[in-house]
Amino acid sequence: MQVIAILGDVTDEPRWLSADEQKAWKALVATLVRLPAALDAQMQRDAGISHFEYVIMAALSDAPDRQLRMSLLARMSEGSLPRLSQAIGRLEKRGWVRRAPDPGDGRYTLAILTGDGMDKVVASAPGHVEEVRRLVFDPLTKTQPKQLHDICGRIMRTVDPDGPFNL
Repeated sequence: MQVIAILGDVTDEPRWLSADEQKAWKALVATLVRLPAALDAQMQRDAGISHFEYVIMAALSDAPDRQLRMSLLARMSEGSLPRLSQAIGRLEKRGWVRRAPDPGDGRYTLAILTGDGMDKVVASAPGHVEEVRRLVFDPLTKTQPKQLHDICGRIMRTVDPDGPFNL
């Protein structure tokens, strides 16, 4: 048959994972589920906020004038716009964030970190970074953080080629 000779051995069989790929996949899935839960537990215990709320405030603390458009902040925090809006509402009630129309384009809303919000980020950061270090970096060798970055970058370029964190 001419078609098979040209295309090679074509089947509808899925490309099953090898034993090593299965081990790596299971380890990645466990990490993707358990690491966020562990980080969230630490933030709730030590700072009284969720890890997602901390990520939002930390992103704002690094932004020019401590403000970002809500749409960009949603992408940066890896959350949907509705989830972000709910979290911003909780942070507004505590006086840590406020919303305002974007003066450059009123169709957009800015999230702005307040002075009290900045104080909260500064107070929460040491515990957060210690937990990240303990859970992620302390178990790694000196060369593995770069490898982890490279691996995550490769995956993210496939998952979200236009994403804000194309590593």
